[in-house]
Amino acid sequence: MILAPSSDLPDGALSITKENVLQPPLPAAPNGARWDFSARVDQSLDGPLRRQSLRTLQVNIGLRCNLACHHCHVESGPKRTERLSARDCHRLIKLLSASPGIETLDITGGAPELHENFRELVEAARKLEKRVIDRCNLTVFDEPGQEDTPEFLAQHGVEIVASLPCYESENVEQQRGRGVYDRSIAALLRLNELGYGQGNPERRLVLVYNPNGPSLPPDQTALKEEYQAALGERFGLTFDHLISLTNMPLKRFRHELERDGQYSDYMDLLMENFNPQTLPHLMCRSLISVDYRGRIFDCDFNQAIDCPPPRPLRTIWEIEEFDTFENREISTGSHCFGCTAGAGSSCGGTLT
Repeated sequence: MILAPSSDLPDGALSITKENVLQPPLPAAPNGARWDFSARVDQSLDGPLRRQSLRTLQVNIGLRCNLACHHCHVESGPKRTERLSARDCHRLIKLLSASPGIETLDITGGAPELHENFRELVEAARKLEKRVIDRCNLTVFDEPGQEDTPEFLAQHGVEIVASLPCYESENVEQQRGRGVYDRSIAALLRLNELGYGQGNPERRLVLVYNPNGPSLPPDQTALKEEYQAALGERFGLTFDHLISLTNMPLKRFRHELERDGQYSDYMDLLMENFNPQTLPHLMCRSLISVDYRGRIFDCDFNQAIDCPPPRPLRTIWEIEEFDTFENREISTGSHCFGCTAGAGSSCGGTLT
């Protein structure tokens, strides 16, 4: 299998074709597993994947969302009610205070802004001088009670990482629903008016691209230039950075792949484009993830499939600070090929 350009994808994007293999085939695992990520790691690192210094706490604050996107690996939506309790939010604030190595609080969901303790968590983290990231779907600003959310985020210097999976409306609405593109553009214009996306580190605006199907994303730098040209010419929009993410073969996207008979081909695509140069930069090596129940995971993707760390410490109530997870082994699975394929993929974009 080899990656080849597709006329239906952005310039440089790569889709599935069945030809020659780019990487040497994976040795057969003792258990016969077809997609054995740990075997590739052992080949490259002479041992399992381990966390290095811990710098980021990522919290999935709840699964309620005003959208139900096809690629959502946590299956958020308007009917989901699961959320982090106020008690757990207060525990996280205490742990942040006790963990000076944590530089960044990365808040995700769902639409995290819909959680009743979202603002309290943001304010507390900023008082602790932590960088705060809000992973925002943009359309949440239209929801009742969210009218002043952009101003709140600007007031507290929150970095906004906003999903806009394409600069063309058709691709966006295929993934995220009818009318989402126009609402997203309106939200971005409003953020520009507040000073976001203009080089101010206290008003940082990052857009997120992910492919609309079973392919690897194109070159992130080139794609950023395409976005800048298209959005600038059409709307006068500006933003600070663009990150491209690989669609993880989990939950809704996996169901879609299985429905269309593409799951095996997509997993082969990821595995055969395994890039060992991504391993030092994987987000799990400097990040810890907490779910809406207060449980601890090595990353947001392990959280989605209930894959806990290989240690007895499982919840935020069993630890006194997050630094205890430094130098610990990281749980991995076949989905990890999504983070290591091609240029790599993480919550911060490509890795190489």
